[in-house]
Amino acid sequence: MKKKGLFLLAGFLCLMFFGCGKAGETEESGYQIWYMNQEETRLSCEYKELQAKNTEGLLKEALELLREKPEDGEYKPALPESVRIESYAIEHNQLYLNFSVEYLDMPRVYEVLCRAAVVRTLCQLPDIDYVGFRVADQPLVDLKGKAVGLMNEEQFIENAGEEINAYRTADLTLYYTNETGDRLVAQRVPMEYNSNISLEKLIVERLIDGPPYEGVYPTIPANTKLVSVSVRDGICYVNLDEGFLETGYNVTESIPVYSIVNSLIQNTDAQKVQISINGETNRVFRESISFDTIFERNEDLIK
Repeated sequence: MKKKGLFLLAGFLCLMFFGCGKAGETEESGYQIWYMNQEETRLSCEYKELQAKNTEGLLKEALELLREKPEDGEYKPALPESVRIESYAIEHNQLYLNFSVEYLDMPRVYEVLCRAAVVRTLCQLPDIDYVGFRVADQPLVDLKGKAVGLMNEEQFIENAGEEINAYRTADLTLYYTNETGDRLVAQRVPMEYNSNISLEKLIVERLIDGPPYEGVYPTIPANTKLVSVSVRDGICYVNLDEGFLETGYNVTESIPVYSIVNSLIQNTDAQKVQISINGETNRVFRESISFDTIFERNEDLIK
């Protein structure tokens, strides 16, 4: 079973990205170098050609560009001049950056935008899948004092067209599956997200995206779309499209359902979950599970 490489950091936040699509969605060539607008509320990127032939050389070029003024005068470098990169190391496709202590002087929203710009820029480079931040040789921590950990570009949730107005932090426990697809495996997934996105919506979409770490596997077909999600009287109503009914990954019939159910009940105030397909509950999943059911947490499936 193929899973998406994904790592999310500790904390939730509202981040805005504007002006650049994801890799492969544009005809422009070069690397995306991310910058911050003058109001310090959003990021945008410019495409730059890098000349080096190896990862370390490309890294040095990219770090220099992150400090240079972009062509668009409405934006500025995401890395403040006062913050130095004291050292770095690349190990097993993981880049570790050690910043000077001035990094801690950045306001919270500014810091996360800075971090997003650095991670989104550097994770494009060959042999760099994740980036870890240290400050004065100590791991960077979030507002709760927990280590932020390794990050990649998918950790920062986009919400184009909105300005930054609030952020939330939380450590999710999401349920994916084991290699044989017959048991649920809990995985801690710290994230950052826009306060306008409900936690329930975020959880289901993260499950669809697949797990961030090695050792566990996806539970839901990747082309599944979340139509809507809401909570009333302690019941979370999850409305998915027909993609959820596809065979998808090689898992037993109960795994996709309880991946959603257990994850929602674990992380929200919901006590039960109702799943529908395009608003219809009179559907049967894999000829054995009726959606005309209010599901409760299933402990027996957890490995």
